[in-house]
Amino acid sequence: MDKKQKVKNENKKLKFSSASKDLIILIFIFILVFILSYFFNVFIFLIELFRKHPKAITWLDEIITGLVTLSFGFAIFSWRRWKELKQETAKRIKLQEELVKNAETKAETERIIAKQLHCEIDEYRKIEQDVLSRQAKIK
Repeated sequence: MDKKQKVKNENKKLKFSSASKDLIILIFIFILVFILSYFFNVFIFLIELFRKHPKAITWLDEIITGLVTLSFGFAIFSWRRWKELKQETAKRIKLQEELVKNAETKAETERIIAKQLHCEIDEYRKIEQDVLSRQAKIK
């Protein structure tokens, strides 16, 4: 069993959380898109559009600023939800531990009461047998 426990502990150390996996995948996709857009000039159509319609470029800085602000906003929103989730999970774990402790206490109490009742029943049986044996001796 010691070897199995060691293997389980090693497996737990090597596992990534789902958030870590998502972050690694996101970084990988970002690098892939960056490399592909660099070598294949993916947004060349935007350059052509702005050459043909120079007035359309006036909205570009507002769009980029808005998207950057939105991405920071989503990052802060996600971080705050993660923090709340972490607190809620800690509370639930604490409550679950209390419930388990209460259930164990209740089971132990019931076991003690059952044992005590069993002892009392045995004492009553002995008393009853003594009374019956005395009555039998008297007759």
